[in-house]
Amino acid sequence: MNVQNLRDNYPKLISYMKANGYSKTYVVRFEREIKKILSTMDSMEWSCYKDVYLEYTKTSQSKDYLRDKRTIIGAIEQFDVHGRYPDGSRRHELFQRGAYPLLSQEFKFIIDYYCEAERKRGKKATTIYTESHNASTFFLSLQQKGINSLVEITEESVLSIFMSTDGLMLKSCSYKKKIAAVLKAYTTCHPETSHRILAFLPALRETRKNIQYLTPEEIQKIKEAIANGKDLLTLCDKAIGMLALYTGLRGCDIAGMTLDSIEWDKDLICIRQQKTESPLELPLTAVVGNAIYDYLASERPHTKSRYIFISQNKPYDRLKSRSIGNVAGRIMKASGTRQSKGDRKGFHIFRHHLATTLLGNGVPQPVISRTLGHTSPDSLEPYLSADFPHLKECSISIECFPVLEEVFSHE
Repeated sequence: MNVQNLRDNYPKLISYMKANGYSKTYVVRFEREIKKILSTMDSMEWSCYKDVYLEYTKTSQSKDYLRDKRTIIGAIEQFDVHGRYPDGSRRHELFQRGAYPLLSQEFKFIIDYYCEAERKRGKKATTIYTESHNASTFFLSLQQKGINSLVEITEESVLSIFMSTDGLMLKSCSYKKKIAAVLKAYTTCHPETSHRILAFLPALRETRKNIQYLTPEEIQKIKEAIANGKDLLTLCDKAIGMLALYTGLRGCDIAGMTLDSIEWDKDLICIRQQKTESPLELPLTAVVGNAIYDYLASERPHTKSRYIFISQNKPYDRLKSRSIGNVAGRIMKASGTRQSKGDRKGFHIFRHHLATTLLGNGVPQPVISRTLGHTSPDSLEPYLSADFPHLKECSISIECFPVLEEVFSHE
């Protein structure tokens, strides 16, 4: 393990961290770790930064302590080996996680082939990651049964992953679809073997959970909290809440909005959706526009960042989807709604509210799909179950059926 580059250049890392608002204590910990590595390197048989970390595991079992060491040593490795400076938001992992690193060479090749083929076809990166991750866990489960190649896979071994010995389903239809996507991509290499394993995958019924919805009373409380919650909500919280409530934008799309996403002279919001990568154009209403303007003018830090919603502290990074989700929790708390265990609190329930409100008001489904940015008409189906005004129109009278009076009694 050659640390000469680190020895020569680590002052640049320390200067960068000081200039970008990292706390004095955190910078000192980095500098102390670097000096310890440099001073003990000659006496240790370290071949890589993983060995540096493993040395700490011999003296401590504290999860928090070791997690902190992984973060710092990982960031030092990124700087020394790749020339990357810390960005304030991402942990640099020393070890690959997940099932993929544990797979046999053949199973790894299948995953790699799928990723490369779908990347060339233009499939979204997050979809590739999810499908390859699920397929990796599938192959790893087979490996744990002593199967290390496609030709060894039997129908019995596949079914044992999806079903327990007493017939209960262990995996979902979604899990099966992701595995099938990887195997279908590999049919160009080994069509007969891949098709054989695809046939082993069980027929599963796709189910949907009932989606919780916001009641009119809850909506009224939320609107009042966003408008008047001076002490509990920041201007940033209010602007994000208005966007979610009145546009139905996904949290990831709100997080990705830039100053160029709003055309003030045309009263338009123009974005490219992260989930579908399709463009979406929505009207900028006065209530939403005013909330965003108040945040930009009075609370947003002065920075060169083009993202609208950024952190309040240096280095002023854009808010991630998780931070946007936390805003939803603060709004629910400020309004005193959905505070029971198991209550849905994320911004998707605002999106659901917008869809069901439009449906209840008789807005045509294609218009609602365009408003929500759906690329498939089927995407609207989960919202239909909460369209109570029109569901009531489908009810059948029971006046022809004898029902005891006590059935309708409130006592």
